[in-house]
Amino acid sequence: MDLSIRNITEQAEESVLSPFAQLSKNTKGRANPEQECDIRTAYQRDRDRIIHCQSFRSLKGKTQVFIVNDYLFRTRLTHTLEVNQIARTVARALKLNEDLTEAIAIGHDLGHTCFGHVGEYVLNKINGRFKHNEQSLRVVDVLERDRRGLNLTFEVRDGILNHTGPDKPETLEGKLIRLVDRITYLCHDVQDSINAGVFKMEDLPPIVSERLGKSHSERINTFVVDMINVTRDKLKDEIDVDIYQSEKISEAMNILRDFMFKNVYYGKVCSQEKKKAEFIVESLYTYFINHPEEIPLKYYNSINGESLERSTTDFIASCTDSYAIQLFHDKFIP
Repeated sequence: MDLSIRNITEQAEESVLSPFAQLSKNTKGRANPEQECDIRTAYQRDRDRIIHCQSFRSLKGKTQVFIVNDYLFRTRLTHTLEVNQIARTVARALKLNEDLTEAIAIGHDLGHTCFGHVGEYVLNKINGRFKHNEQSLRVVDVLERDRRGLNLTFEVRDGILNHTGPDKPETLEGKLIRLVDRITYLCHDVQDSINAGVFKMEDLPPIVSERLGKSHSERINTFVVDMINVTRDKLKDEIDVDIYQSEKISEAMNILRDFMFKNVYYGKVCSQEKKKAEFIVESLYTYFINHPEEIPLKYYNSINGESLERSTTDFIASCTDSYAIQLFHDKFIP
């Protein structure tokens, strides 16, 4: 009996991957069962569905840290691609499932709003609860494909939901994305901040340069090599299956994180732009709550099934920076 290409791939996973890797054939499945593809594994199909969805494309117009008005700065899309690249490098070295790793990586930030964490903060303040990881899951479960959702596998959904927050993903691939996401944004936000003139390289705490490196590529390489080596050693014991860092690298990372929050994320330059972004998001939310008939049909049609507040939140969260600014101009500027 001839095997399908998918069967051959699944057999290859079983013979090559680590015993801690999540095998495609062992997925817990989808909420709505589907016939398997002859070519692609379950996680390859999930990856493809995410790449081709509208929410993924919109990430190119959403803020990472600095408002998207300069091609030199990262967007939410370039952040996503960098997370994917770094995570796949580590996954391959640890013999984890690269397809599952990639699917989680490219889907983890689909629920981010216009203006990045500023939009998330405003919607959370207005609604009492809005978390971008939960919205990412809502995007793939409900909003995409005209509210039919992408019907992804359990492991990809679990990794997307728990890439941040109190709970850890069930798979080692999901845990990998959780750590790589933090490493990635810290490293590229340092580079963007220096390019933006927020601070100079010599302003970084000495321990950061000493332990992590003096350039962007050196810092990424340090994190990756450390993660691979320490995790390999820890997994030999088979006690607590996780992704690890050495203490000295983890300490330097936390010092860098504190520095970035003080000088960039909560710093003067970002704070000035945040106030403008907050005003735009709050104004648009209030406007569409009072004029629901102007909400696009994709979101308006769900008002009866859920609520006006939920539909308005979904719409605002889907907006790119430039679209939100244009909407504000159209609704409020004579």
